[in-house]
Amino acid sequence: MELGNLSKPTYGPGLEAPESSTPGLVTMAHGFLRLVQPNPLPIELINFGQSQSEFNWEDIHELLLYELGFLICAAIGVLFIILVPLVGCCFSCCRC
Repeated sequence: MELGNLSKPTYGPGLEAPESSTPGLVTMAHGFLRLVQPNPLPIELINFGQSQSEFNWEDIHELLLYELGFLICAAIGVLFIILVPLVGCCFSCCRC
C-alpha cells in the first residue's frame, strides 16, 4: 500500500456524490450543507504555529461568522429539544 507524500498531500477536485442507491438523499444532504455553509474556510485565520494567547478577537469573530449557519442550526435543535417535551407535558397534563 502506497502512502504517497505525507508532507505535501494531494487532494482530489472536490466533493462528489458517492455512487449509491439513494442519490436523492445524497443530493438533499449536499444541498443542506451548501445552504448552511456556502463560504470556504478562511485558512489565513487559522495558524497552527501560534500560541493560544496570540489570537485576536477579530479572528475569533470571523471564525464565528464563518460557522454562523451551523450555530443557528444547533440553537434551533436545542430549542426543539427543550420545547417539544415541555409543550407535550403541558398538553398532556393541562388539557383544558
